[in-house]
Amino acid sequence: MTSHQTTQTMKPATAAKKLGVYLEATPAEFREGVVSRTELNALQADPPAWLQELRRNGPHPRPVVAAKLGVSIAGLARGGITEPLTTEQIDALKKDLPEWLQKERATQAEVRKEAVRIKEKKEKDAERAAQPRPPRS
Repeated sequence: MTSHQTTQTMKPATAAKKLGVYLEATPAEFREGVVSRTELNALQADPPAWLQELRRNGPHPRPVVAAKLGVSIAGLARGGITEPLTTEQIDALKKDLPEWLQKERATQAEVRKEAVRIKEKKEKDAERAAQPRPPRS
Protein backbone atom coordinates (compact mmCIF):
# COMPACT_ATOMS: atom_id res chain seq x y z
CA MET A 1 0.00 0.00 0.00
CA THR A 2 1.46 3.34 -1.00
CA SER A 3 0.65 6.56 0.72
CA HIS A 4 0.67 9.81 -1.12
CA GLN A 5 0.70 13.09 0.69
CA THR A 6 -1.65 15.82 -0.33
CA THR A 7 -0.28 19.31 -0.40
CA GLN A 8 -1.57 21.38 2.50
CA THR A 9 -2.99 24.66 1.24
CA MET A 10 -4.57 27.69 2.84
CA LYS A 11 -6.68 30.62 1.80
CA PRO A 12 -4.83 33.82 0.95
CA ALA A 13 -6.35 35.51 4.04
CA THR A 14 -4.78 32.88 6.30
CA ALA A 15 -1.42 33.17 4.56
CA ALA A 16 -1.51 36.98 4.80
CA LYS A 17 -2.26 36.72 8.52
CA LYS A 18 0.68 34.33 9.01
CA LEU A 19 2.92 36.71 7.04
CA GLY A 20 1.71 39.72 9.05
CA VAL A 21 0.52 41.71 6.05
CA TYR A 22 -2.77 43.33 5.02
CA LEU A 23 -4.42 41.05 2.46
CA GLU A 24 -5.92 43.85 0.36
CA ALA A 25 -2.44 45.31 -0.23
CA THR A 26 -0.98 42.05 -1.57
CA PRO A 27 -0.64 41.43 -5.33
CA ALA A 28 -3.73 40.11 -7.15
CA GLU A 29 -2.10 36.75 -7.92
CA PHE A 30 -1.56 36.22 -4.17
CA ARG A 31 -5.16 37.20 -3.26
CA GLU A 32 -6.77 35.14 -6.01
CA GLY A 33 -4.98 31.82 -5.51
CA VAL A 34 -4.29 29.38 -2.75
CA VAL A 35 -1.01 29.19 -0.87
CA SER A 36 0.65 25.89 -0.09
CA ARG A 37 2.60 25.35 3.12
CA THR A 38 5.75 25.08 0.97
CA GLU A 39 5.02 28.42 -0.71
CA LEU A 40 4.35 30.07 2.65
CA ASN A 41 7.64 28.76 4.03
CA ALA A 42 9.44 30.07 0.94
CA LEU A 43 7.81 33.50 1.35
CA GLN A 44 8.89 33.59 5.00
CA ALA A 45 12.43 32.40 4.30
CA ASP A 46 13.09 34.61 1.27
CA PRO A 47 10.44 37.36 1.04
CA PRO A 48 9.94 38.85 -2.44
CA ALA A 49 10.18 42.61 -2.93
CA TRP A 50 6.41 43.16 -2.56
CA LEU A 51 6.37 41.39 0.80
CA GLN A 52 9.42 43.28 2.07
CA GLU A 53 7.80 46.55 1.01
CA LEU A 54 4.50 45.72 2.76
CA ARG A 55 6.28 44.73 5.96
CA ARG A 56 8.40 47.87 5.89
CA ASN A 57 5.83 50.52 4.87
CA GLY A 58 2.39 48.93 5.13
CA PRO A 59 -0.48 49.31 5.10
CA HIS A 60 -0.36 47.09 8.16
CA PRO A 61 -3.23 44.95 9.52
CA ARG A 62 -4.67 45.82 12.94
CA PRO A 63 -2.65 43.23 14.92
CA VAL A 64 0.58 44.69 13.52
CA VAL A 65 -0.58 48.28 14.10
CA ALA A 66 -1.52 47.42 17.69
CA ALA A 67 1.85 45.77 18.33
CA LYS A 68 3.78 48.70 16.83
CA LEU A 69 1.83 51.15 19.01
CA GLY A 70 2.04 48.97 22.13
CA VAL A 71 -1.72 48.65 22.60
CA SER A 72 -4.40 45.99 22.17
CA ILE A 73 -6.59 45.64 19.10
CA ALA A 74 -9.56 46.66 21.26
CA GLY A 75 -7.54 49.70 22.32
CA LEU A 76 -7.13 50.66 18.67
CA ALA A 77 -10.89 50.49 18.22
CA ARG A 78 -11.48 52.58 21.34
CA GLY A 79 -9.05 55.11 19.87
CA GLY A 80 -11.03 55.22 16.64
CA ILE A 81 -8.47 53.31 14.56
CA THR A 82 -10.42 50.79 12.49
CA GLU A 83 -8.50 50.86 9.20
CA PRO A 84 -5.02 49.59 8.35
CA LEU A 85 -2.26 52.15 8.83
CA THR A 86 1.02 52.75 7.05
CA THR A 87 4.32 52.89 8.90
CA GLU A 88 4.34 56.66 8.31
CA GLN A 89 0.91 57.02 9.98
CA ILE A 90 2.01 54.83 12.90
CA ASP A 91 5.17 56.90 13.37
CA ALA A 92 3.07 60.11 13.31
CA LEU A 93 0.82 58.71 16.07
CA LYS A 94 3.86 57.77 18.15
CA LYS A 95 5.25 61.28 17.71
CA ASP A 96 1.97 63.11 18.43
CA LEU A 97 1.07 60.70 21.26
CA PRO A 98 -2.65 61.51 21.45
CA GLU A 99 -4.39 61.13 24.80
CA TRP A 100 -6.17 57.90 23.78
CA LEU A 101 -2.82 56.31 22.88
CA GLN A 102 -1.26 57.28 26.20
CA LYS A 103 -4.25 55.84 28.04
CA GLU A 104 -4.27 52.59 26.04
CA ARG A 105 -0.52 52.11 26.54
CA ALA A 106 -1.01 52.53 30.28
CA THR A 107 -3.88 50.04 30.20
CA GLN A 108 -1.76 47.56 28.23
CA ALA A 109 1.10 47.95 30.71
CA GLU A 110 -1.30 47.17 33.59
CA VAL A 111 -2.60 44.11 31.73
CA ARG A 112 0.95 42.82 31.22
CA LYS A 113 1.81 43.44 34.87
CA GLU A 114 -1.28 41.55 35.99
CA ALA A 115 -0.48 38.65 33.65
CA VAL A 116 3.01 38.37 35.17
CA ARG A 117 1.56 38.49 38.69
CA ILE A 118 -0.93 35.72 37.89
CA LYS A 119 1.77 33.58 36.27
CA GLU A 120 4.06 33.96 39.28
CA LYS A 121 1.20 33.11 41.65
CA LYS A 122 0.36 29.96 39.67
CA GLU A 123 4.03 28.91 39.73
CA LYS A 124 4.21 29.50 43.48
CA ASP A 125 0.95 27.56 44.04
CA ALA A 126 2.27 24.68 41.91
CA GLU A 127 5.51 24.59 43.92
CA ARG A 128 3.53 24.54 47.14
CA ALA A 129 1.30 21.75 45.87
CA ALA A 130 4.35 19.68 44.87
CA GLN A 131 5.92 19.86 48.32
CA PRO A 132 5.22 16.84 50.52
CA ARG A 133 2.92 17.56 53.43
CA PRO A 134 3.53 16.25 56.91
CA PRO A 135 1.05 13.57 58.00
CA ARG A 136 -1.87 14.74 60.09
CA SER A 137 -2.37 13.26 63.50
